[in-house]
Amino acid sequence: MSTGPEPLIIVVEDEEHLATGLVFNLQAEGYRTHHESDGDSALAWLLAAPQEGPEAPAAILLDCMLPGTDGFAIVRALRAAKRFVPVLLLTARSRTEDILEGLEAGADDYLPKPFDLNILLVRLKTLLRRTAWQTEATAIVDPSPPDEYAFDHHLIRFDALELIAPHGTTHLTLMEADLLRYLTDREGKIVPRKEILEQVWRVHEDTDTRAIDNFIVRLRRYIETDPGNPVHLLTVRGVGYKFVA
Repeated sequence: MSTGPEPLIIVVEDEEHLATGLVFNLQAEGYRTHHESDGDSALAWLLAAPQEGPEAPAAILLDCMLPGTDGFAIVRALRAAKRFVPVLLLTARSRTEDILEGLEAGADDYLPKPFDLNILLVRLKTLLRRTAWQTEATAIVDPSPPDEYAFDHHLIRFDALELIAPHGTTHLTLMEADLLRYLTDREGKIVPRKEILEQVWRVHEDTDTRAIDNFIVRLRRYIETDPGNPVHLLTVRGVGYKFVA
């Protein structure tokens, strides 16, 4: 029985040989594809694309370093325009600060170059599966317990990637939701920065980094009444962070 068109995957990559290989293998997996080779054209195309229906992008494979607008700026522009299509960053820059810049911009996942094709396909399927879960969560009544965490008039819906607060609802990226889950699971305990980097974002560094602080600042805007004086997402100076419900 037909279930409609296969997901449309957008490949934004300026290296011709890599883009050709990605498009070929994605189509071999049954996906439809659209390719853009520079940042300016890609951003214009993505902002004009429909957000619903068979021609809406299902996911974006986005190179960080592009002619014109770079991948980080593209993600920021999409999120600012309230377009939350999943983004998998492809980065040749392996520094932790660069990876975190992409996640802070609003990307859902990242993959350093060179990468294994099978790993890329698994990461892509994971993003598409999360999107399908979100759609199903709003369309049907699920008898299983909701994947939620409530605190101080806030509700984190991990299954729907949403944070519901008195001032409104915020769409979370996969990485934001994963970080909030990690912290809320350890409510009241100090979580070192290095642990977050390794366990949440799979970044392995020999030394600690403060690049993650910028990411925490954004999360505070979501959950704190006064982000400058947080009461839930606390910094433990010189160590890491602690979530207090």
